[in-house]
Amino acid sequence: MPLGEIGAFLLVLVAALIFGNLWFQFVEAILSQVKKLFTRRKEPPAWHTLPPDEEDRKNG
Repeated sequence: MPLGEIGAFLLVLVAALIFGNLWFQFVEAILSQVKKLFTRRKEPPAWHTLPPDEEDRKNG
């Protein structure tokens, strides 16, 4: 395989990687905007389901 073909193949792979990354960011931005429309500033749920600590129960 000549060196030019290897370089062209790597260039195609890099271009596909960049395009995929840009597409992912674009879709994530659209999804976050749609999510903002439907959540209406609700408090996000706790990221864990552990019971509260003893100190938290005494203070609150």
